[in-house]
Amino acid sequence: MHDHRVQPLLEELAVEYDTRYGTLFGHKAASEELNRYPAEVFAAPEGALLIVQERGESIAGDAFRRHDAETAEFKRIWTHSAHRRRGLGRFVLDRLETLAAERGYRSIYLTTGPRQPEAKHLYLNTGYRPQFDLNADPETIGALAFTKDLRQDPEATSRRPLTKEQP
Repeated sequence: MHDHRVQPLLEELAVEYDTRYGTLFGHKAASEELNRYPAEVFAAPEGALLIVQERGESIAGDAFRRHDAETAEFKRIWTHSAHRRRGLGRFVLDRLETLAAERGYRSIYLTTGPRQPEAKHLYLNTGYRPQFDLNADPETIGALAFTKDLRQDPEATSRRPLTKEQP
């Protein structure tokens, strides 16, 4: 993701990954996960990048790429720490679901880490189905996978504007 607007989010996400996970993923720092995919896999028409800005500052965002012919994979859903608890995560999910449906995807696949309970609860509260045992210790699972069928969610296929209205 070479868009300059995403850099502040990725920089803070790297710090967050390193703080929460350290070397849990092996000898490499968790922040190295951020460089696992080339920016091109998130380009249209198979992918998308959504950045939410407020007064020129990037405060939330996400991207998706093709997972398979009918499934988009959401990656890097993020809200800057100074802007959390404002509903931006839900806003970003909603807008990306709309974009994915408009691009012909029928379902969503995403993962979050075992030390991100806020993300896990966001996905559970927005209709995502866990692909793991909710009663198991997340540390024993690793990546927590979720799916969502866009065909069963009429709101996900409606055409809504891709900008958040200011209060």
